[in-house]
Amino acid sequence: MQARKIITPRRVPKAAAFQDTRYFRGAIQDTRKIWAILCTLGSACPAVGFAHPQPQPPSEAQPQAEPEAQTDARSQTTTPADSKGRPIAKAKAKPKPKKDDDDENDPQLIEEPVSLETVEVVGRETDLIGLTQSASQGVVGQNQFKYRPLLRVGELVEVVPGMLATQHSGTGKANQYFLRGFNLDHGTDFATWVDGVPMNLPTNAHGQGYMDLNSIIPELVDRVEYGKGPYYAEMGDFSAAGYAYMHTKHRLPQGFVNFTGGEYNYYRTVAANSNELGPGDLLYAASVNFYDGPWQRPMDLNQFNGMLRYTIDKQDWGLSVIAKGYNSRWYATNQIPEALVLANQLDLYGTMNRSDGGNTNRYSLSTNLWSRGESSKSEVNLYAAYYDLDLYSDFTYFLEHPQQGDQILQGEHRVYYGGTASQTWFNKLFDTPMENSLGLQIRHDQIGGLELANTQWREVFNIVSRNNVSETSIGMYFKNETFWMEKFKTIAGLRNDIFVFNVDSQLTPLNSGNRNSSMVSPKLSMVFGPWVDTEFFVNMGYGFHSNDARGAVESVNPTNGDPVHAVTPMVRSKGAEIGARSQYIPGLNSTLAFWFLHTASELVFTGDAGTTEPTGPGNRYGVEWANYYQATDWLTLDADLAFTKSYYTDLPSGDNSIPNSVGNVITSGATVQMPYGFWSTLRLRHFSNVPLNEAGTVFLGDTTLVNFGLGWQEENIKLTLDLFNIFDSRANDIAYYYQYRLQNQPPEGVEGKLIHPVEPRMLRGSITISF
Repeated sequence: MQARKIITPRRVPKAAAFQDTRYFRGAIQDTRKIWAILCTLGSACPAVGFAHPQPQPPSEAQPQAEPEAQTDARSQTTTPADSKGRPIAKAKAKPKPKKDDDDENDPQLIEEPVSLETVEVVGRETDLIGLTQSASQGVVGQNQFKYRPLLRVGELVEVVPGMLATQHSGTGKANQYFLRGFNLDHGTDFATWVDGVPMNLPTNAHGQGYMDLNSIIPELVDRVEYGKGPYYAEMGDFSAAGYAYMHTKHRLPQGFVNFTGGEYNYYRTVAANSNELGPGDLLYAASVNFYDGPWQRPMDLNQFNGMLRYTIDKQDWGLSVIAKGYNSRWYATNQIPEALVLANQLDLYGTMNRSDGGNTNRYSLSTNLWSRGESSKSEVNLYAAYYDLDLYSDFTYFLEHPQQGDQILQGEHRVYYGGTASQTWFNKLFDTPMENSLGLQIRHDQIGGLELANTQWREVFNIVSRNNVSETSIGMYFKNETFWMEKFKTIAGLRNDIFVFNVDSQLTPLNSGNRNSSMVSPKLSMVFGPWVDTEFFVNMGYGFHSNDARGAVESVNPTNGDPVHAVTPMVRSKGAEIGARSQYIPGLNSTLAFWFLHTASELVFTGDAGTTEPTGPGNRYGVEWANYYQATDWLTLDADLAFTKSYYTDLPSGDNSIPNSVGNVITSGATVQMPYGFWSTLRLRHFSNVPLNEAGTVFLGDTTLVNFGLGWQEENIKLTLDLFNIFDSRANDIAYYYQYRLQNQPPEGVEGKLIHPVEPRMLRGSITISF
């Protein structure tokens, strides 16, 4: 895989302890500054944005962002580069006010790679103008989300502006994700990599592209790089809506132990440390989590994570080897009929089946090797993982089986392995600097016991289907980045993906078979500027997601034997975007993007199968505005707004809404650093305009949550209090509209709204001891 372009972030004043007199003396001046900025925004503000490095396949050979950690020379390489790997001077941006004596390390003023004593935190405050491909890319560092109250691990993806992570089941199950009008279900159309290992699972027992992030230890996440849209040559399956790369730390400034306790029997402990070992660093960590939740049927979550990482990071080459393990078991409260709650026949936190739940395991081993010379860079990443899942769910109650009930088991176990390799050359053509990249990505999934069964209290009474699946994908891409002139560059890419499916249906031989498919995806981006610290982007490209291998070869319905048409193995998407980003206002990073995306087939949740099924083609378009403002050295503000319109193109107007497509997403927050080591944060999360049926007559309802965090840190002790849902909202976290049946209802059942509420107000406290 191709080595990432490395960013030297702008020095940002540390929010360390400061004198009381300075704090209060500067408060009035800072308030006047904030008011002036707000007035400027209210009258006339240019389209603005923040950026991040060009998206590359996951790389573990990256500079780390731990405070006080030693840097390597690679972390000082700026891009674009000439044929010798030296940075090309950018147009001088509007001078920023001098913040401290470290401005001499501003990457805009550095002409050769240098070594600094410390590595500054990479994040949304970083000046990344000239280093990105679109307005909808970004990078979020530990400095941003370490203060963010996290109700569950999956909410890490909410650092991506406009993205939501909700839950309709137990904590051990993958979250429901939403972005750009997509109900991504549990991951389809949003690709995620963690330390070079792909997290999306094709042909999964529960849903295509299933993406369970519960194996992550949040305290060890160093940064999250993200992008939206199908514009990036390195991106393949499941990336039509976007992607995220999560990188963990390779060393810690101090070891630590954290203890967290909270309401509803929430207990969590995490311990981590790192040591020098030979020429590199060895990091080791483990966590354990128990939680019952507010549900009438306690969740009884038991979750364990472990991680071991060894990293060698030299000036011109590096190596990392990472081993991870994860185990979880739980009981689940799935969505329930709203009609029963309104009639006071079922508590809002009640359950329809006390035996729903599951267990899962994931173990992975990965390695990354990179090198860089004067005129090229190379990278190879290899990984292997084992995964299994047994998931028990009851979504329709007594519709299909009036006596035993409709609980189903979705199970599988798989081994998947693969690798990526890339080579980049820094060239000139007629004195025009350019970079040419070639990449190869290979993955193979060997899936056994892929099963759908009918169960009663977790006891199987009928097996609907059982398959063994072999699925191989090969992706190849070429990318050219040409710097035509000082304020204009293009990034053109061409990608080809090949899929090979082999399905052995053990119960329905007619559904066995082989199928191959390939797809070519061109990409093009144009970047203009900067002018007055503002860049402009035009992006367009084709993408895709793969379909379940079973659906790509099946010929009969395994339930009743009726003939069915196989689905296309690969579903085309195409999109375009016009955007801008700017740092014209000192301290304020903003992006503004207008985008459009077409998909040849939608995936929609079906209750009786407990999974997603393909439907007709759809269009989406919208606008996103993301803002991060370092107002002072003690106050940070952020506000992200996303508005989307989604509709089927093969249905008549008024009856063409895409169920569970989120129309409005607003998130915002404020973090305050106070004297004597105190800090506090307040965050708002709102989403609305979510139709649940094609007619657009049933909606989820507005959901608004406000969370609060308060902390104190002094030397080796840190105390934190997090208050979730401080106004005790009873809104829906997610809802559906489909057919179900209770025991006293007609045999054909009824169509109705099924809801899963947000968790009620709860308090959690933690203590962290460093050593």
